Amino acid sequence: TVHPGFGGQPFRADQMEKVRRAREWKAKNNPALDIEVDGGINPKTARVSIENGANILVAGTSIFKSADYAAEIRALREE
Repeated sequence: TVHPGFGGQPFRADQMEKVRRAREWKAKNNPALDIEVDGGINPKTARVSIENGANILVAGTSIFKSADYAAEIRALREE
């Protein structure tokens, strides 16, 4: 959900269409399939990603640039 290459890039909401299409394919063909979103994940974008079908999220910059890792992880889990 970012341009490939380096961390800390902004989330690209336009990529949620691909996640929705993957969710539809998953429902028809392989319900056990995981849909992972990597890039720009924070508590707000985590919710958007989950609502569109993701069930695995990678939140590197959101956590490691946070002053309080545990608090950021809790915020992500609450979403």
